[in-house]
Amino acid sequence: MCATVHFDPSQRWADLLQGGAVEAIAAFRSAPAEHSPMGEFFICYHGYMDDTRNVTDEFKGLAHKEIVEALDDRGVELEIAIENLERDFNMGTIVRSANAFGVRTVHVIGRKQWNKRGAMMTDKYLQVRYHQSIDAFVAATAGRTLVAVDNVERSVPLATSPLPRDALLLFGAEGPGISAELLQKAATIVAIEQLGSTRSLNVGVAAGIAMYAWLQQQYLGS
Repeated sequence: MCATVHFDPSQRWADLLQGGAVEAIAAFRSAPAEHSPMGEFFICYHGYMDDTRNVTDEFKGLAHKEIVEALDDRGVELEIAIENLERDFNMGTIVRSANAFGVRTVHVIGRKQWNKRGAMMTDKYLQVRYHQSIDAFVAATAGRTLVAVDNVERSVPLATSPLPRDALLLFGAEGPGISAELLQKAATIVAIEQLGSTRSLNVGVAAGIAMYAWLQQQYLGS
């Protein structure tokens, strides 16, 4: 597969090739005009079997833009938000699960730095929106039903809780969970039922369970 792209020569080849996940077998740069710093690159990718990106078989060999467009077409309405106060290393796992379940938008509240390595490049195929504060996040997502996932005193069981189509699931950090300020903004708080002795589930695991519960109610049930 070949594609013509415009590329700033000051960038790294790894950035051009989607983080280095796809190996170029041929590339050349046409001479740019003297007044323009931009060059035109013609990239030919390996075929299906040599596409080493973390994508399912149906997307092997396709350009990044084509994959994103396909995912947008079949994506679900669910959005999620992660309160990033401590640069939790579980965030990569949460983003990877969001990609797997068809989520197209992930909100990050607080710090912009997070464990992208754990996401296995899946963040490249969805939108990650950053919000400096809780108030900014709430204003930007007005009209969404905020559903906090945390095993706090006011929570109700996830198994018996209807998750609306327009839900925006909120997740906190490992340990402290969701802040009291953000919990107050939620329309409801759900907790995942447990039968063992541990106080709580890992937040990355809990996020996957909650997203799948929404998917079961809205798409996979009945």
